[in-house]
Amino acid sequence: MALIPSQVLRVAILLSYFSILCHYKALDMPAHQTYGGSWKFLTFIDLVIQAVFFGLCVLIDVSSLLTKGADSREQERQLKKLIGLRDWMMAVLAFPVGAFVVFTFWTLYLYDRELVYPKLLDNFIPQWLNHGMHTTVLPFIIIEMRTTHHNYPRRSWGLAAVCCFGVGYVLWTCWVHQVTGVWVYPVLERIAPLARVAFFAAMTAVICVMYVLGEILNSYIWDQTHTEKVKGE
Repeated sequence: MALIPSQVLRVAILLSYFSILCHYKALDMPAHQTYGGSWKFLTFIDLVIQAVFFGLCVLIDVSSLLTKGADSREQERQLKKLIGLRDWMMAVLAFPVGAFVVFTFWTLYLYDRELVYPKLLDNFIPQWLNHGMHTTVLPFIIIEMRTTHHNYPRRSWGLAAVCCFGVGYVLWTCWVHQVTGVWVYPVLERIAPLARVAFFAAMTAVICVMYVLGEILNSYIWDQTHTEKVKGE
């Protein structure tokens, strides 16, 4: 038996995301007042994705509890739809985008923080909030993957969806630059146009790799769990 029920963990994680989002939106940062607001930053988009995902998980937990013992095919059908949406969100958005944000942020930060998170931001964003946006995302999503089995779509369909998200964000970033004349991230200001294209292509490839890693990790966790249960019998 788990020390903490998975339903309680999901509620706690959801509340933590609400807290992070509220504190982030309350920050008085110049970048939030320009075109695109917070929505031009992948970190903020990822926080919204995670909050919606865990909100859906909590909704499924509550719905399962309320319909337990009820003999209603319609309720079961609606619950299966919610579970299907949850699994799709985990596979295509929550894990790959969350892992991508953590990996790319800390890789660039350790190489040269001015490329992605200038020291000036320390005057606006406290350390705990920075880690809430760029660190705890990954362990939270791994906890969810470990406590609940998620069915992944066919890899070709999953990768296509992830690519659409990645390309969509690249186009959005380019549009923001077209309107404002400023790139969202300092690293894009420092590289030549051709290198920028290569950078965008590499980042799209990385998020696709994160999708595959999530699929492999999910299979590994639940294949191991199944094997242990069989051995226990």
